[in-house]
Amino acid sequence: MSLLCCCDDLGQSRLLGAPRCLRGPGAGGQKLLPKSRPCDPPGPTPSAPGAPSSPAAAAPAPRLPAANHSGSARLGTKRLPQALIVGVKKGGTRAVLEFIRVHPDVRALGTEPHFFDRNYGRGLDWYRSLMPRTLESQITLEKTPSYFVTQEAPRRIFNMSRDTKLIVVVRNPVTRAISDYTQTLSKKPDIPTFEGLSFRNRTLGQVDVSWNAIRIGMYVLHLESWLRYFPLAQIHFVSGERLITDPAGEMGRVQDFLGIKRFITDKHFYFNKTKGFPCLRKTESSLLPRCLGKSKGRTHVQIDPEVIDQLREFYRPYNIKFYETVGQDFRWE
Repeated sequence: MSLLCCCDDLGQSRLLGAPRCLRGPGAGGQKLLPKSRPCDPPGPTPSAPGAPSSPAAAAPAPRLPAANHSGSARLGTKRLPQALIVGVKKGGTRAVLEFIRVHPDVRALGTEPHFFDRNYGRGLDWYRSLMPRTLESQITLEKTPSYFVTQEAPRRIFNMSRDTKLIVVVRNPVTRAISDYTQTLSKKPDIPTFEGLSFRNRTLGQVDVSWNAIRIGMYVLHLESWLRYFPLAQIHFVSGERLITDPAGEMGRVQDFLGIKRFITDKHFYFNKTKGFPCLRKTESSLLPRCLGKSKGRTHVQIDPEVIDQLREFYRPYNIKFYETVGQDFRWE
């Protein structure tokens, strides 16, 4: 008596009798189970990382790589990120993301998922489903700059993994605030002036810390929330200014922090005089050089120098405390 074994879409065999699989056309020239795949050879195989365990007694067969829309194989597994670019807005986070994506050992999500601030209720399975597929040797990374100023984000990230590596891109807080305002103004031309939003009473020098563009730049206050959950050694600070003047040097330190070889070097960059920002040179996989979008390197709104001086004085004690905490002098004074 002969028994049959057929394979489901994951390549796992289901015993219908003796271990013999359907192959090719059946009797009468008709194909049996045309969507079936050949059964995998017997033997124990470890489950894919992060995949739910099968209730079946037999060990699952190896998982076949799914095909993407272009027809090429998608290798790897969707994993929760091991590293996050958590901030700060208008500091240079998009540049760091685009630069680090050149590295073959890094796969990064191109969009901002806002999981740990806006979408936490969707759950980790939803978050994982957004991630690119990675090999065991690759790092999964995403960036959402608003995490840095979200009070719940450090605890939520810690609960995902206490080993998560965190990257924070910081910039002179006055310049950052002006850049933030310039971006908002391009979308909402009728907003009040930068000076009007920055001060509750300019004559008395009372800065309005409730305005988000001002509050984000008080870096040391936000950092305190992160240090309750993560040691300083797990947080790497990128200088937004040095990212422009020495992108290879800054990215070299990012690669060291992530524990990957220094693949991204001077040969990957050229300075675009029009944008006033470094761009990526064309590579074997890209026919054209890659610069950041038109919203990056945008000309800032002109601000009264006295307003800038007042804000510099306001930020000075916060900056000094930040330097002391992280052990770096960013020279914003």
